[in-house]
Parts: sequence; structure tokens; C-alpha cells
Amino acid sequence: MEIIPAIDLKEGKCVRLFQGRRDRGTVFSDRPWEVAQRWEEEGARRLHVVDLDGAFFGRPIHEREIERIVTSVGMPVQVGGGMRNLEVMERYFSMGVDRIVLGTMAQRFPDFVRQACSTFPSKVLVSIDARNGRVSVEGWREVTSVEAISLAQRMEKEGVGGLVFTDIGRDGTEGGVNLAQTRRLAESVNIPVIAAGGVSNLGDIGALLEMEKLGVIGVIIGKALYSGGIDLGEALALARGERTLESSGFP
Repeated sequence: MEIIPAIDLKEGKCVRLFQGRRDRGTVFSDRPWEVAQRWEEEGARRLHVVDLDGAFFGRPIHEREIERIVTSVGMPVQVGGGMRNLEVMERYFSMGVDRIVLGTMAQRFPDFVRQACSTFPSKVLVSIDARNGRVSVEGWREVTSVEAISLAQRMEKEGVGGLVFTDIGRDGTEGGVNLAQTRRLAESVNIPVIAAGGVSNLGDIGALLEMEKLGVIGVIIGKALYSGGIDLGEALALARGERTLESSGFP
């Protein structure tokens, strides 16, 4: 299982929001590329970057910062936020981005997702961000009537390379992953799922490791890494099977 540190960008800074609320954020660094280098030095093999302002305004805002992140590290970087057309996606791939994560466009324009997957095979993921099981869009400002599992199954048919599932109510809270909903979503599709939102400790990672056989191939960790709730090296060792929950102090 991949342990994937998150870097969320707002006004050029690395931040973490509480439940996706722009008015409840904590700034961790005004040099996000240095944060990326730190996670790579600590052993990360992939990075998840979100242009929060891009998601909010519906267009890329942090292209310069993202390019600097990509060129500052040797690991693959996946990016989401504000991707609304193929030209923007092409620019990001040209700067070295490994995978692009679509959110709002997946719910609003599934035909676009099909076109993107055809143009960039295996390079497109879809982020399913849900509140109480319903998909949220437009930077999480709008909750739709669409069920997360229904969208997941539709995106599988469109050819996406995998899904990123976030329980918004837990994102940035360190309140624990929504394991039940993550399991239900993974069981509903036959493409890889990356879990996100609320990861608080190694126990959450251990529980997700038990879902690898269902296709949960990664977990994105944000606030818990920045607050010290999770040590990246310990999380990587657990995922590699080099340590157990018991040896980490979990029953």
C-alpha cells in the first residue's frame, strides 16, 4: 500500500483545511517545494498535491508552485484542483506531473472524463469527495444528490485509472478514516481506490491495509503528518510489513 503525503496549496502556501473549509485552515509552510523535499527525504514514493484555490475558482492557480514541486523531487506527483480542459491537463503532464485527479468535472461532465482517459490512458484518477455519502463539488462548496458509490461505478465505466475517496466530514480532523464507507466503495468497483480524509494514527493505516485485497492500494495523509500524529517512516514500515501495529503500541 502506498503511503502518500498531501500538500494542499492556498495562496501559494502549504496549508491544511478543516473539513474543506477555506476559513478554517492552518499554514504549515510558505515554501511548499521544501515540504515536498522533506517527505521524499523521509521515504515517500508518491506525493498528492491539491490546488485548493484552483478547485474553488475552477481554473489552475498554482501552476508555478506545482512545477517547482515536481522539479524539486524525484518521486511521482499527482495533482488535482481546477482541471477543466485537456489543454490544462496537457500543460501539467508536460511539466512532469505523473497523474491528474479530476473532481467536479467527473460529476458535471462524465463525457469529458471519457475523453481525458482516452487521451491520457492510465493517467487520470477521479476524486470522489463525499459528505454523508453524497458527492460534493466546486471545492466542496456544493453537495449534490449523487451517491458516491454510483459515481464510482460510472467512473469505472468511463475508464479512469483509479479513485481517490475522501470523507469530507473527517478531512483535516484527524478523527479517523471512514472505514465502512471506504470498504463499501472499494467493494463496488474493480479499479484501485486510494483512501483519504481523517487519517489520525497507525491504527487507521493498519485497518486500511486489511482492505488491500479489495483494491485499496493507497492512503493519502495530510494533517496527521504535519501535526506529528503519524510519523511517515513508521507508516511506511507498517505498509511494507516491516513492523506491526503491536510493535507500534496498538492492540
